Amino acid sequence: MAYVAWGEPEAPPVLCVHGLTRNGRDFDALAAGLSDRFRVICPDLPGRGASDWLDDPMLYQAQHYVTALAHLLAVIGRDVAWVGTSLGGICGMVIAATPGHCIRKLVLNDIGPFIPAEALGRIRDYMLASGASNILQRFSDMESVERYLRLVHAPFGPLTDAQWAHLAAISVRPLPDGYFAMHYDPGIAAPLRAHPAVAVDLWPLWDRMGVPVLAIRGAVSDLLLPETLERMASCGARVMTVPDTGHAPALMAPDQIATIRAFLLA
Repeated sequence: MAYVAWGEPEAPPVLCVHGLTRNGRDFDALAAGLSDRFRVICPDLPGRGASDWLDDPMLYQAQHYVTALAHLLAVIGRDVAWVGTSLGGICGMVIAATPGHCIRKLVLNDIGPFIPAEALGRIRDYMLASGASNILQRFSDMESVERYLRLVHAPFGPLTDAQWAHLAAISVRPLPDGYFAMHYDPGIAAPLRAHPAVAVDLWPLWDRMGVPVLAIRGAVSDLLLPETLERMASCGARVMTVPDTGHAPALMAPDQIATIRAFLLA
């Protein structure tokens, strides 16, 4: 499992874990905004970015990501703060609910203890459609990559041209024929194909966590519902809602970075 690390090795560690089809470079802007005070570690989950692909695609499931991340935590060997976007937040909740865990603070980016079936169905349909399309698996140049990302990741929020260009650069890998492909194993869709989309209730995990939480929600997200965020807040979580954004905020805007930084430093 590959990772990129920012900041001094002796500084307090912050582990940033990305979403389903993304990679650790998504956190470049956030890491730059934290690395003067923290050691920011941004792994690529198995099958993404520079990490190895798994021989059995049915292993691309949360419990196996948690196992891989537990090994990384053992290498770090210290208490960590955790920033998790979507899938990365699910992994963080699972670990934070485990006795003897090392998470001292948890930032959940557009994910919570309840995930509606409709939202998971939308993600499933998108992943299966992308995997079946040769057009979406191969791009002739970076301009076409950026156009595609601006479409499918429009819910990330109002990004600048430079930010979209950065996302395009970190989202693909070159192919031998000069084309580009998305920087993840298409096999990550296999578990989605094998199982119907059903609502996920993680409230029992939430009740066992006992760590300070900052919950960030895109104002029009269909994954983290307003009522879920309200219940999280009633349990003591700090909350932030990002306007004009869906699933999930890119964590590139100065106000988002400042909110996370203040929470981690408090």
